[in-house]
Amino acid sequence: QVQLVESGGGLVQAGGSLRLSCAASGRTFSFSPMGWFRQAPGKEREFVAAISWSGGSTYYADSVKGRFTISRDNAKNTVYLQMNSLKPEDTAVYYCAAGAGPIYGSSWPRRDSYDYWGQGTQVTVSS
Repeated sequence: QVQLVESGGGLVQAGGSLRLSCAASGRTFSFSPMGWFRQAPGKEREFVAAISWSGGSTYYADSVKGRFTISRDNAKNTVYLQMNSLKPEDTAVYYCAAGAGPIYGSSWPRRDSYDYWGQGTQVTVSS
């Protein structure tokens, strides 16, 4: 089992920045691929970014590429999402997710590639 707890959400003006954190406990975090997803009201949960267990590979949704950066610190069992140049359309509940096994290729953005989920943290971007 892996327990994931997100933090760092809040209210920010358009153009501002936030850094989300996801603290993991339980199963060996260092070998888990990690991802961030988000869900806006009335919409499906969508992929935002992901990172391999080593941090050597990262993946981003086109909508956040160049603005968001995912990173991890395996010594602290934590994954981060640095969000810059925020837009009102980034408003959503952001969820951290962990995979129980390796993820390959086109499976990175798939929700069913991840086995553990946090409770989410609200990000609101005002115009």
